[in-house]
Formats: sequence, structure tokens, C-alpha cells
Amino acid sequence: MTKKQNAPRQSKTDSNTGSKTQSAASSPAAASPAIVWLRNDLRIEDNPALQAARESGAAVIPVFILDDDAPHAPGGAARWWLHHSLEALSEQFSSLGSPLILRRGDRADCLKALVEETGAGAVFWNRRYYAEHIAVDKALKADLADAGVRVESFNGALLREPWEVKTGSGGFYKVYSPFWRSLRAMGPARPDAPPTPRKLAPPEKAPASDDLSDWRLLPEKPDWAAAFGETWTPGAKGARKRLRDFLNGPGNQYTDGRNRPDGEFTSRLSPHLAFGEIGPAQVWRETRAAIDEGAVDEKSAETFLSEIGWREFSYNLLFHFDALPDEPMRSEFADYPWRDDKAGLRAWQKGETGYPIVDAGMRQLWRTGWMHNRVRMIVASFLIKDLLVPWQEGEAWFWDTLVDADIASNSASWQWVAGCGADAAPYFRIFNPVSQGEKFDPDGAYVRRFVPEIAALPKKYIHAPWTAPADVLKDAGVTLGQTYPEPVVDHAEARRRALSGYDKIKKSA
Repeated sequence: MTKKQNAPRQSKTDSNTGSKTQSAASSPAAASPAIVWLRNDLRIEDNPALQAARESGAAVIPVFILDDDAPHAPGGAARWWLHHSLEALSEQFSSLGSPLILRRGDRADCLKALVEETGAGAVFWNRRYYAEHIAVDKALKADLADAGVRVESFNGALLREPWEVKTGSGGFYKVYSPFWRSLRAMGPARPDAPPTPRKLAPPEKAPASDDLSDWRLLPEKPDWAAAFGETWTPGAKGARKRLRDFLNGPGNQYTDGRNRPDGEFTSRLSPHLAFGEIGPAQVWRETRAAIDEGAVDEKSAETFLSEIGWREFSYNLLFHFDALPDEPMRSEFADYPWRDDKAGLRAWQKGETGYPIVDAGMRQLWRTGWMHNRVRMIVASFLIKDLLVPWQEGEAWFWDTLVDADIASNSASWQWVAGCGADAAPYFRIFNPVSQGEKFDPDGAYVRRFVPEIAALPKKYIHAPWTAPADVLKDAGVTLGQTYPEPVVDHAEARRRALSGYDKIKKSA
């Protein structure tokens, strides 16, 4: 269970104003290097912590620490991404003159050891917003300040800090639409792009660094990520290309196309944002510039920005509700009559539920480390409401298999589908996997790509193979229960069962 923070909300931040903070009044001596502790901000452009370190006039030591025992350490797919992202970032820092230092172990111990080794007079980092991470950062800041080390922290992950976007009464938003209206009106805290560093002053003697290959972040036997490289180019360069390609092409069809998994209509920026290879302020500025220049359809671009807003909303919830990754925001859902269906969960994980749109999504996830957002909603609804498996099981599977695993977005979105979060979809909204497939993958192109064993079925039956006549199944080479599974559950019956469970917790509330 997530640890609770009993201090007042403002004390959770690095300062009462949310601006950059300083734990020691004096600036570091020119001879004392400055450490930039990188976490989910693996970029050089528009990186406030790096910019501040460079402007301090000190030699800059960029550092990344891998703590395998930290809360929500990277899952399997994210470790693949992390390897390639650090590889790209290391090349960038080397070209600027100051190598990236890699260390593995307890975050606090590693950072304090580096300060002692290097005689660093200052440490800079960009803030995080999960209670466990905040607690680590606060304790580190206090320890470093006691040692006379200057510490400053910045907002490098969000358009606006969670404590900046307030309701009229001064509270935090629990409904997305008014949150987005408020955030959109405010715009990013940094409306103009800062200059990109062209050179960094290196320390007189760089501290020792781990070899990235020794971390063994890449899967080997079996190499289940073998196909990831066909889809992804981790790193800031890949992120910028993704955004440009999106705004120059599918961005013009985003409003209508974003729900269609059978085409390339989305940006696929989510893993780049999750690792901070590109920041939301960069996305905002480039998208607004494209709108102003008439280079992209305004309605579609605004819809795209609203999805950046959903990410911000998720962080708003994570900051104000410590237990978001573990506990339902609506407490009555703690008593929902979930089922311990290990066989159903396994069929869902393997993409063998007998419902093609669900299976296609789960197989896309396994093959590419990513899943189309509309299909994420469909597969999540199926796990929670058709199988009655607790949403935390799905959240955990996504955490391990998504390259874009993000603690705020993952938690908030699973709670949204489950009906137990802020601004949640009503529990009685239960996606029908057949009609969802027919609506958003009308020709079955998405299903045929990821569920090839039924690819020869006519589109009339592609989303419900069990309804096909025997001769049609035979002609398509499909034998239900052998080449493709029978449905693991009857959706109509499962829907009734799910609603019955909801009625029980309503009556007990």
C-alpha cells in the first residue's frame, strides 16, 4: 500500500511557491562542480535543471542513477527503452564536452557519494510528483543542505505545477473538462524556448561511470523485444522527429482518426514524454506554432493538445491523491466483489480471450511495447468488467509491458475505466468488444495484422468468429477452440454480472 504523507500539502513540494528552490544560501565556488541529477527528463533541450547548472558557471556533471529497488522502478519494456535512451543521451552529453555518469544502487546513497567524490557545491534536478519520490527528494535536499550543498529543483515535466491549477475555491480539480479549460487558459509556465546548450564545462576529473551494457537492461533469452526497434527510435532526436512527422501528416486528421487503430493517426509520443526526451512545453509550443502558421488543422491540433492536458490532469490527481496507483479514489470500490480468475487473467495477458479486438490489442502490446489508446480502453474494460479482475492487475501488467509506462497516466486511466477514479467513466459504461471492433476497425485491418490466424475471415465475422457458419470458418482455416479460442466469457452475461456487483456496493455505500 502506498505510504501516506501526513504533512500539509504545500510541504510536499520543494518550496511553498513551486518555484526553483535553494537549500543553501551561498552559490557554489567556481571550482566546485554542479551535479545535474537526471530522472524522467532524459534530454538536453528545454531542461530547466541542466540550464540552471550551466548558468551557474560551474563545471557540469550529468548523472543518471538506476535504483532497481525504488518504488515503481522501470518494468521490462521500459528497461529496453531506458537502455537506448541513455545510449542516445550519452552521445549528446559527450558531444557537449561533459560525459553522462551512470551509477546503480540506492538513489540517495549514490547521489551523496557522488557529491563527496566530486566536491560538488550544487545539485540540480527536475521535480517528481509521486509521494514516495517526493519523500526521497525532500530527505535528500535536507541532507545535502546540512552538508552545505546548494540544491535547486525545477518543473521540467509539466506545463504547470499541480498546485498552480486551482478551482475557484482553491482546491484541486477532480473533473477533467474544467481542469483543461483552466490549464489551457494559463498555458505553459515557460512560453518561450530557452537556448539549447552547445557546450558544457566538464569537471577537471570526471567521476567513474558504470558501463551501460553491464546493467543488462535488454532482454536476451528470449529477446521478446526483438521487434521494438522496428517501431521506435528512443531519444530526444527520435522524439522531435515523431512530433514533426505527426504535425506534418496525421495531425490534420487527429480529431476523427485518433480512435481508429487501423491507421497511423496518433503521435506515438507517449514513451518520449514518459522518459522526458521531449517535454510538454516543447510539444505545446511546436503545436501552437503549427496552428498559427496554418500548417495543421486547428481543430485536430487542439484535440491533440487536450490529450497533453489529460496527462497533466493525471499528474494533478497523483500529486493530490497519494494512493492513486494502489487504491480506488472512490472508496466504495474497495468492497467490489472482484473474482480471482487466474485463467481469465492469463488469457487476457496472452491475447487469447476469443474476442479479436481484445486479443489484437494485447498482442500489439507484447510485440511493440505499445497499444492504441482506444484499444487500451477496450482491453481494460474487458479485464475489469467482463472478467471482474481487479484493475490493479491490469495496471501492473501494463507497467511491465508498456514502453510508455507512466505512473500518473497508467494509474489515472485504469481508475477511469474502472469507474472508481476522478471524473471516471460510469461503471455501467461497459464496452462491448464486438461493437467496438466493428465501429473503430470496420474492415478488420487491425485485427488481421495482430491476429493472423483469423485474417481470412470475411469482415462480417472478423470481430465475432463464433458467429460464422461452419463452412465460412473452414474456408478461412479457422477451427474454434484449436486455431483460435472460443470466447472465454459471454459478454452479455458478463455485463449483467458486473452490474450486479455495482448494485451491491451502491446499496452498501
